[in-house]
Amino acid sequence: MTENALLDAVTVDADSGRPIPDAATGETIGFAPVQSVADLDEAVDAARAAQIEWARLGHEERSRVLRLAAEEIETHAEELAGVIAREQGKPLNGAGARFEAAGCAVWVRNAADTVIEPEVLFEAEGTRSEMHYVPLGVVAAIGPWNWPALIGIWQIAPALRMGNAVVVKPSSYTPLSVLAVVELMNRHLPDGLLAVVSGSREVGAAIARHPGIDKVMFTGSTETGREIVRSSAENLARLTLELGGNDPGIVLPGADARAIAESLFWGIFINTGQTCAALKRLYVHDSVHDAVVAELQALAESTPMGPGTGEENLLGPLTTPQQFEIVARLVDDARARGAKIVTGGEPAPELGAHFYRTTIVTDIEDGAALVDEEQFGPVIPVIRYSDLEDAIARANASEQGLGASVWGDPVQAREVAERIEAGTVWINQHGTLNPMVPFGGVKASGYGLEFGAHGLQAVAAPKVITV
Repeated sequence: MTENALLDAVTVDADSGRPIPDAATGETIGFAPVQSVADLDEAVDAARAAQIEWARLGHEERSRVLRLAAEEIETHAEELAGVIAREQGKPLNGAGARFEAAGCAVWVRNAADTVIEPEVLFEAEGTRSEMHYVPLGVVAAIGPWNWPALIGIWQIAPALRMGNAVVVKPSSYTPLSVLAVVELMNRHLPDGLLAVVSGSREVGAAIARHPGIDKVMFTGSTETGREIVRSSAENLARLTLELGGNDPGIVLPGADARAIAESLFWGIFINTGQTCAALKRLYVHDSVHDAVVAELQALAESTPMGPGTGEENLLGPLTTPQQFEIVARLVDDARARGAKIVTGGEPAPELGAHFYRTTIVTDIEDGAALVDEEQFGPVIPVIRYSDLEDAIARANASEQGLGASVWGDPVQAREVAERIEAGTVWINQHGTLNPMVPFGGVKASGYGLEFGAHGLQAVAAPKVITV
């Protein structure tokens, strides 16, 4: 038993489970179930059975139940945050584990409260055509390890609201966070309607081609997204894919470096850079380059990093050893190319095995791995430019197009934003998400929308009724 009752509720016996480490210390914090494709089959069968009555309840009653689930998450938010902080590693404070736990309740409540009305498509004397949105059946939610509970809820809540059942496959690195938030929701949902199958990649691969699954929602790498697309050809499951992002930011001439510094910093380093829509490469005009770098350096060197459970910390470890190795490799490659390491550029072993110092790199250009690849860690390459047209072309050169941002005069920034190839372009901010505003990528960052009315429609089947 631990001091966290929610963690105790979802962990299994050591004899039957897989140990899950604290991201910062490596200490075992609990044991996750080890499940198979056979368990997936059982969960899908149970979900299909439960979905029929759930769909019949209608929007009003389903929303009432979801509001109860949101209240349950709020009541146990501190326990949920404790699980997230230890398993994933993000600190409790700032835009960290408490922020993630609170966001789960916000997104569930928003899914419950968003109004979906039939749309009149055509009306004339004697005839009327309406567009309705009806349940698909069973939705599979395959989530990542970086925001495990919150991204899980982004998939789960709208699917349930629209009358579907949901089967969740969490990342093998962060299953306890997902099990915990589902445990809270299931205190109010019918048996079998929402299930977690905590298994290997074999389970994930079986989901996309499973004949009992009607839609797959996936957040993760572009490579895995392509595999899901191929597998889904077997059952023609609908897809929403939120894939990788190498988000560019462009700082315009005349931008006030001090005024934008803090928003810029957290647009880059939220969750220690382990966020799909974090800013990954920053193009700064020559006239303000040195000032922007100096402001970012000051913030990087003063923002405390340490274990997620430390109340004083705002940056945490890399969640997985693999991600630590990727970050170290990219920085070492940049150094070997002659780039300047302004600050950081090395591990922080005194903090733990997978900590890497907050790093700012300059004197680097497109073509370097650190610019061209998604680093997904506490590192930002700052690329100096003198010609805005060139900066826009560089920003658009990536195969990915999840998010982007433009910093400086709002009028000029708006003109630039319209030319950036990304699903979302922010002005004088980056990565801020709103449950009412649709979110999704273009190019190799996936397709489909989440959030708001568009996100609800995406987990339903359009149905035209003509009278």
